[in-house]
Amino acid sequence: MNDAAEVARLLDILGNRNRRRIIALLRQKPCFVTEISDTLELSPKAVIDHLQMMEREEILSCETDDRRRKYYYLAHDILIDVSLKELRITTPALEEDEHKNDQLKKTVAMLARMIQAHDRILANLEQVNHDIETKINDLAQIHKDLFKSDRELSVVIALSHQPLTLAELEQVTELPRADLLEIIKPFERRGIVQREKDRYTIRGVHAE
Repeated sequence: MNDAAEVARLLDILGNRNRRRIIALLRQKPCFVTEISDTLELSPKAVIDHLQMMEREEILSCETDDRRRKYYYLAHDILIDVSLKELRITTPALEEDEHKNDQLKKTVAMLARMIQAHDRILANLEQVNHDIETKINDLAQIHKDLFKSDRELSVVIALSHQPLTLAELEQVTELPRADLLEIIKPFERRGIVQREKDRYTIRGVHAE
């Protein structure tokens, strides 16, 4: 792969803020999915998608411990040196130079507006994440009779993001399949969880 294509590929990976945050976290130490999810306040499913993408690109690797939990670490770190270099234009066509300069200024201004909009969206997302955390704490306190353990609450939180198979639930919650079935079946009987084909989901009235 030539240098230009490699740089473009790495810039595409680093273009996502959450992937940059995950890389920064894994520079400190290897982490499990739940550690990354809790630390960065991201949904486990989103974390898994980012990890799998960077694993395919050979940036990350993972190993499984004796409890069958996967932990991820940096296989190859990303180091990109970006610098500004004065560009000397020797063409005598001054009008063409001015036209290109105007295009450059417009492009830079548009980029600045896009970045500012991106930052506003992230700020809103951080507020939503805070509200979700508050609602989870309220749920755990108000419905102590429903959730007998933190494991049960973790299953409900995982399924609140989106329908998941048992295999995906195992990876997200790091619970053995037998334990998951013991938790899910009573939830099915109570009408909290339903199974659609091979995926489990929160019933609509409970997800509101």
